[in-house]
Amino acid sequence: MDLNETPEMTAFRGQVRDFLKARRDDYADGAARDPLAWQLLLIEHGYAARTIPREYGGFGAEPDVLKGRIIAEEFIAASAPRGLTGQGISMLVPTLLEVGSDEQKKRWIGPTLRGEIVWCQGYSEPGAGSDLANLQTKAVEDGDDFVISGSKIWTSTAHLAQMMFCLVRTEPQAAKHEGISYVLIPMDTPGIDVRPLKTMTGGSEFNEIFFSDVRVPQSQVVGGRGRGWFVANTTLKHERGMLGDPNATEARLNALIELMKSESVDGQRIIENPIFRDRLMQLQGRVLSMRCNGLRLLTSQITGESAGIAALIVKLQGCELNHQLAALAIDALGELGILYHDGSHLRAKGRWQWNYMFDLGLIIGGGTAQIQKNIISERGLGMPREPKPAVL
Repeated sequence: MDLNETPEMTAFRGQVRDFLKARRDDYADGAARDPLAWQLLLIEHGYAARTIPREYGGFGAEPDVLKGRIIAEEFIAASAPRGLTGQGISMLVPTLLEVGSDEQKKRWIGPTLRGEIVWCQGYSEPGAGSDLANLQTKAVEDGDDFVISGSKIWTSTAHLAQMMFCLVRTEPQAAKHEGISYVLIPMDTPGIDVRPLKTMTGGSEFNEIFFSDVRVPQSQVVGGRGRGWFVANTTLKHERGMLGDPNATEARLNALIELMKSESVDGQRIIENPIFRDRLMQLQGRVLSMRCNGLRLLTSQITGESAGIAALIVKLQGCELNHQLAALAIDALGELGILYHDGSHLRAKGRWQWNYMFDLGLIIGGGTAQIQKNIISERGLGMPREPKPAVL
């Protein structure tokens, strides 16, 4: 692909830049003053939900790698928010576009894109994390409904969500990968109990969920009954992309550079310290490689070709790199880096400290780093699986 800008691309870049200048009062420090209104504005102009068909609530543009990259570059340069993300927009919407029925697409995609519905993901269970196919939450058929019993854990945003996309076992006699269905569940359904789990960030971003005879119509199954494992892996593909978003990482790198320019020790800016500058340059090189890998993935999506190992490294690369960027920021802050919650000396409202601890959890969540390395080695490099220990 020729990455040189044509006159058309240059004009498009000018349009994006003019839009951000005209809307400068609508955002500050990378956040929108009114996130829902900002999201609607971005969809209207094609800067969010760009390639999602209009009939489902998107902008309806044809895929274009260069225009997508121009939008990302200009938003990063302006420290402008890219709009709403999260499990509904970044994970469920592309899953429905791939495998959902037309009715499900029309019912759920538009409200989700507009931020009217918050979703959570019901995957992990106390005995089914890395071995997700071992899940035990069951759904028993009762007329046109399923009656669901069981539990989920580490369920992000469940305390805020109106809906959940959930894996349940509907075919108990089938092999464990084949007896699962992917079900959409309203969180206000009787029998659902949400219990927050406090983490080391001091918040409760995760929850445990208990289902006690929760009744859900079978029409809420996505992709067909018993095909949940296939649908789940479609969602996991998009989850890895969300957790390893190169644009978000590049924005964090720029924020780190600004921090190192503004903080000083003994009259010397941190960015002028050769040790800190060397660490920064190493991370900057990795961010640039992450950006190039992102372009490779976008190209494969447009051409319909398999991205191969390029897709398998995204989650591992993104989560570890984001944590290391936050770690450098903590070190650059010196004694201020150990501050937490409120205080007159806190920088960026404590964002770096929060990111440092939350991102450590993301290295585990969504598939641990060890599991990701196994996936890369076995599926990407064709290496043999580790032998199972002999049963004596």
